[in-house]
Amino acid sequence: MPVSARFRALPALVGLPVLLFALITWQVVADGPLVGVDERLSGALVHPDRISELLSDLGNVQVAVPVLVVALVYAAWHGRASGVDRWWVPPLAGVVAMALVPALVAPLKEWTDRPGTPAVPPAVGYYPSGHTATAVVAYGTAALLLFPLLRSPAVRRTLVVLCAVLVLGTSYGLVRRGYHWPLDVVASWCLGVVLLAGVRLVARRTPDGSRTPPGVSRSTRRSSSGTPSSSSGPS
Repeated sequence: MPVSARFRALPALVGLPVLLFALITWQVVADGPLVGVDERLSGALVHPDRISELLSDLGNVQVAVPVLVVALVYAAWHGRASGVDRWWVPPLAGVVAMALVPALVAPLKEWTDRPGTPAVPPAVGYYPSGHTATAVVAYGTAALLLFPLLRSPAVRRTLVVLCAVLVLGTSYGLVRRGYHWPLDVVASWCLGVVLLAGVRLVARRTPDGSRTPPGVSRSTRRSSSGTPSSSSGPS
């Protein structure tokens, strides 16, 4: 797909998450009807136990970010070793997306000033969920960067399923343990999807606007398309 077409498709990809995030944020700030539903749902779901505690820890920076770093390093190494143009762009996009998580979440927490559930000590600043956003962006970016490097369809499916399990496990643990209201988690899903859309867009671009297959450099593509190299001379 041409770059211009991808840019036109981007609003459709992120439009719904942005609208949903705006709606949830408005309800939280205005203490709207959704907040009452959210509180009742939380009351039915909260049941602190060891499993929910462990699952919530999957969203810790100390757990999720090292997974992302491994994927970033491998993607960078593979791209450079394969001679791919601008091999550093996709890993850099992942770094920027991860850095944007605290840059966006921290001001939102301070602005919304939402109190926590009855399962945690009295405090404010629980919206949106930083742990959920960290899990979505870290595990999601790792999957986006590694997916095109994998040859086996079965391995690719396993990667996607594993990413989904880690994100959903984190989300379930946070709500079940009572660390966050359900809407805190859903809002962070929306925020994470927007950031991942940016990573995907950047990661699929090359200088000429097309996607270079893994392991194939632009010079290789030029040779294979019939363009003579400098060493072959005129035909």
